[in-house]
Amino acid sequence: MTDHASCSTVLSAPKIAIIGGGLTGLLTATLLERASNQTGSSSNNPQITIFEKSRSVGRLATRYRSDSKTDKNWQWSFGAQFFTAKTADFQQFIAPWLDTRLLQPWCAEVVELTAADENGQSPNIQSKEQWDAVHARYISTPKMTSWGRELAAALKHTTIVFKTRVAPLAQYLQYQNQQQSQNQIQHQTHNQTFNQNSKQTELFDETGASLGWFDWVICTAPNGQAVELMADSGFAQQDKITKPQMQACYTLMLGWNDVQKLPETLNGQLTPQWDVAYLNSAILDRIFIEHQKPAHGELLPSVTIHARNDWSEAHVDEDIELVEEQLLQAAKRALNWNEASAPSQTDCHRWRYAATIVNKDAEELGILIDATKQWIVSGDWCAKGNIESCYRMAQQTVKVIMQTQ
Repeated sequence: MTDHASCSTVLSAPKIAIIGGGLTGLLTATLLERASNQTGSSSNNPQITIFEKSRSVGRLATRYRSDSKTDKNWQWSFGAQFFTAKTADFQQFIAPWLDTRLLQPWCAEVVELTAADENGQSPNIQSKEQWDAVHARYISTPKMTSWGRELAAALKHTTIVFKTRVAPLAQYLQYQNQQQSQNQIQHQTHNQTFNQNSKQTELFDETGASLGWFDWVICTAPNGQAVELMADSGFAQQDKITKPQMQACYTLMLGWNDVQKLPETLNGQLTPQWDVAYLNSAILDRIFIEHQKPAHGELLPSVTIHARNDWSEAHVDEDIELVEEQLLQAAKRALNWNEASAPSQTDCHRWRYAATIVNKDAEELGILIDATKQWIVSGDWCAKGNIESCYRMAQQTVKVIMQTQ
């Protein structure tokens, strides 16, 4: 790796907190460890702690169910379906996992699909394109979560703390002010110790319990959550957090017991055959056939459908069961199933912060830095909102930290 060859040598090992165990957080920890290794001294390895509110890492989410009769699974990539690698740095970074085939290109057959109308007209399917290896879309196998878990397992100087929700950083300032008041009536040497550590930040969980002191705090949460975490904290670039606009996405997951029960639109007997469908729909955006992906051949028939982001945003606070009912009706018109070919498995997930609205003419935001407090707000939403953006924002974060050591 040559990403940080120009960075200055680390003089001391900082304690770094990363809020969020998604791909931005994992990639930031990975690049921090690699950058510190370039100094040639193990004493310079940063002490990194990732605080993740859920039970697992990585944005590449996977959900599955097992069939008790066959022990086979239905499996849905209900988050990001794939990612691209357009820059040389990112291509070089993912190369080892391409060699092991944990990451694989997905050369999908793509169609445009118009749903059946109210007059009984069948869905119309027209060829659109085939994704190729030159402009590859990559997936993680055997699950989309596999890459995130592999990244986490490879970390040597990072502790990941699960099921821990970090309290807003304004709570730190409240405790700091209390500590300063106490210091005024305590021994002078105590004041000196406190002042020497004044650039450090003490984080707390929701119950008020201390999570420790850190030289750097990096928030990688979606910007809607980042606003809340940094509110009233005096973060120098607070107003910029809300600049990128994000939209929600509902994901519908469908499964069938075997391929013989699939509707004609999915059973491979229609021409053209397809893996991904772009929909001409007011509700649905794309359909992905999971069991036709590379290294997914053992799955039971599984289909993931993403709703349109604008429709999802307009319905983001509605009861999810009512939303699922609307999505199922739209999916039935698109896939044209009847009673005999209806899915046996259904599920629905709501992503409140799924897609960043990208203005092609606007300058990219980039990471947000408060150099005085040594706080950084980062995430894919600081760029184009895709997986490669996670990597580029991690690069920017590591460069800032390494240059200040």
